[in-house]
Amino acid sequence: MNVAVLGLGIIGSAWAKNLIADGHTVRCWNRTPKNFPNFTASIQQAVNQAEIIFIIVYDPPAVQSVFNQIQSELGPGQLVIQSSTISAKWTRLFAEEVQKTGAWFLEAPFTGSKVAAEQRQTIYYLGGSPEIVEKARPILEPISSAIMHIGPLGSASTLKLAMNLNIAGIAQTLCESLALCRRAGIPDDIYFGALVPNVAHSGVSDLKGPKLRQHDYSAQFSLKNMAKDLRLALETAAELSLTLQQTGHLKNIYDQGIAVGWSDDDFIGLMRLLDKKA
Repeated sequence: MNVAVLGLGIIGSAWAKNLIADGHTVRCWNRTPKNFPNFTASIQQAVNQAEIIFIIVYDPPAVQSVFNQIQSELGPGQLVIQSSTISAKWTRLFAEEVQKTGAWFLEAPFTGSKVAAEQRQTIYYLGGSPEIVEKARPILEPISSAIMHIGPLGSASTLKLAMNLNIAGIAQTLCESLALCRRAGIPDDIYFGALVPNVAHSGVSDLKGPKLRQHDYSAQFSLKNMAKDLRLALETAAELSLTLQQTGHLKNIYDQGIAVGWSDDDFIGLMRLLDKKA
């Protein structure tokens, strides 16, 4: 198939390489030029006659910027797969813009970090009609481990934000509990050994435990991205007349990490705020 991948961050780059390996004709674009296979500096050229258009960028304004640039190139027979993590409100607005051109729109946020994307273990949360979900399966199934149709447009974005809220909360508790044990002189080997058979053991602790033990804060998922998702979750909750007190407090901690210059580091790097207080 003719495929365009718009956004060559950690995830977009991995998907693009796998799509190329699968034999698709892939044209890639990124706001900042990159030395990358099949890269084109023209976003219009990237999407021209593309059957599938992946969008994986940072936030709603970034998605809007992409749509503003490609709208004139969209038309019937093209499927826009929007995988940036945004909110339900923005998803429905962007879907309306795409559908006015005659193209199809699929909401496709996902879970799984860099390693999952590279190993074709991405899990997609899809929002949209069953017919459009079926149109996307041939391109999504080979680069993923699971596809979940969540419901109508907007539902997948809300679920994705809820999942990231879980991850951020568990990770922060992991950091704080580890800091408590370190302050008390309990070795990391004992801490993580005790965590494994405990009910608090989680996928987050398995993924982030090695990084915490090695003080490795290189990005699997950046602090600024998780902070953006917490903000969107809080905005969504406000629209639903719901107050998320713990999430609001956690967002303040993320803002502290950003203020000291850790935006591009892994979100687990917030552990250093606790170290600073030691």
